[in-house]
Amino acid sequence: MFRVVVQDSRQTPTSGKVVTLLGNYDPHAKTLTIDKEKAAFYAEHGAQPSPRVARLLKENGVKLPDWVVVETKKQGGVRNADKRRSTRPAEPEAPAAPEAKPETEAAAEEVTAPEAAETTPVEPEAPAEEA
Repeated sequence: MFRVVVQDSRQTPTSGKVVTLLGNYDPHAKTLTIDKEKAAFYAEHGAQPSPRVARLLKENGVKLPDWVVVETKKQGGVRNADKRRSTRPAEPEAPAAPEAKPETEAAAEEVTAPEAAETTPVEPEAPAEEA
């Protein structure tokens, strides 16, 4: 819930000193309860509504002076759209599991694997010197 108030510009917003309470706004229910006559009176006499309050007042039929600029609703954009899964190009499917090899090729691979291990020279570890 938010209070819609008129406040002197020489006071800080947290001071709590308000000229008048116009009404309140519930953003969850999107309901605005406001005294339209008071709001129009203060707007005509120089009160500057915040962008959100100006939009709410205009939606509820409060006549605002010409100098009050009501911002239009911003268009939401997506930052880094190329990083989203929904906008990535389709990935190629993973290759299927390898097919079973005939027995002669499997036997040949088993024979070559131990031979390769025997031909690789292994260096003996040097004893560590004590300092």
